[in-house]
Amino acid sequence: METITVESIPVVVGREEDGRWWADIESMPGVMAYGVTREVALGNVRALALRVAADCIDHGEERGSCIHIK
Repeated sequence: METITVESIPVVVGREEDGRWWADIESMPGVMAYGVTREVALGNVRALALRVAADCIDHGEERGSCIHIK
């Protein structure tokens, strides 16, 4: 498992025993995605994070309610 930074948001990346890759943005609860490669998992989690952020904006929520900055 490793932690990288994608556009200044830390993303934890790891690999399951069955070979699938996963990526998790811990500061955004529920934003985790899988992929057949590391790059696909990162792309999937970035896309999900953008959808979650857009949904928060659409509903007028403040940033802190969608992204938990430590």
